[in-house]
Amino acid sequence: MTNYSIDNHWFDQLKKDHTFLIAGPCSAETSDQVLEIAHAVKGVASIFRAGIWKPRTRPGGFEGVGSIGLEWLRQVKEETGLPIGVEIATPEHVELALKYDIDVLWIGARTSVNPFAVQDIANVLKNTDRIVMLKNPVNPDMPLWMGGLERLLKAGIQKVALIHRGFSTYEKNKYRNVPEWQIPLDIKAQFPQIKMINDPSHITGNRSMIFDTAQMALDLNFDGLMIETHRSPDQAWSDAAQQVTPQALIEIVHTLKSRDLSNSEELFQMQLKNFRIEIDELDTNILKLLHKRMNLVEKIGYLKKEKNVAVFQQERWQEVLEKMKQNAKEYKLGEAFITDLYKAIHLESIARQGKIINNK
Repeated sequence: MTNYSIDNHWFDQLKKDHTFLIAGPCSAETSDQVLEIAHAVKGVASIFRAGIWKPRTRPGGFEGVGSIGLEWLRQVKEETGLPIGVEIATPEHVELALKYDIDVLWIGARTSVNPFAVQDIANVLKNTDRIVMLKNPVNPDMPLWMGGLERLLKAGIQKVALIHRGFSTYEKNKYRNVPEWQIPLDIKAQFPQIKMINDPSHITGNRSMIFDTAQMALDLNFDGLMIETHRSPDQAWSDAAQQVTPQALIEIVHTLKSRDLSNSEELFQMQLKNFRIEIDELDTNILKLLHKRMNLVEKIGYLKKEKNVAVFQQERWQEVLEKMKQNAKEYKLGEAFITDLYKAIHLESIARQGKIINNK
């Protein structure tokens, strides 16, 4: 990681006795709605959020109340003392947010996918003292997310954080946006000083799943959470299914358990070391088995080349995948995990056979 100047004092100042939390409605709807929610969550929230401009997938939907909502947020700040945050997507949004003394600006997933847009925003915010957060792009593109972060850091923005809200997928999934946990963890490894906030509302799209996803984030050492909160979630003007009431939010926060990074007890360290030695041995055996499997794949590739048979065999692939998903149940392995694993194995097999068949 390049030696950027990063200031995390804001995080320590805003973090309360419990989990660092950004809370508030998906969309600001009325002055009364915003103020009521803010007063209800001020005991647990570190930052109050509300959507002012809403990028919608298709035209005709509710696209936010616009700049009038900034005045409502300013009133929230005056009455509750909570810092306030909004999503921004254009330099014009930035200028308006600064005019109304917004403390936290986050760049949404639909904007972070565009390097030109992120750069334009970074240029306007150059050397700002405001807190700037960057959500992951809608697609699982780690370099693109990292690139957006670097654009902010190169603009001299020192108070920065990342927000993990999951990634879009065309496949049917229990999540609205699949977590792909390894991506934020890999970025955290490269940028250990950057705070990583999890957004279980957008990951799940379902309020009943928010607690479990939030707890998973804390188990993985995320630094905080962003949870959408509405006084009457079912009547919300946007994303109704993923918002919780202030009462439910308070219960979630008080039920969540923070984890220690490690434990220095000698017995714990000894047991951990022994388990890891065993895992290392099993990992080596897995590689040996994959090597044997790929040797057989290549033999099949030479046979296909001899008989001029296509590499990809749809029926065989479906047969293998369905069989492995069924067998996985016996070993208590998740279907999604097995599917992803065998897709990776299948892609490698296709690549190897393709080289054999096309090698003159």
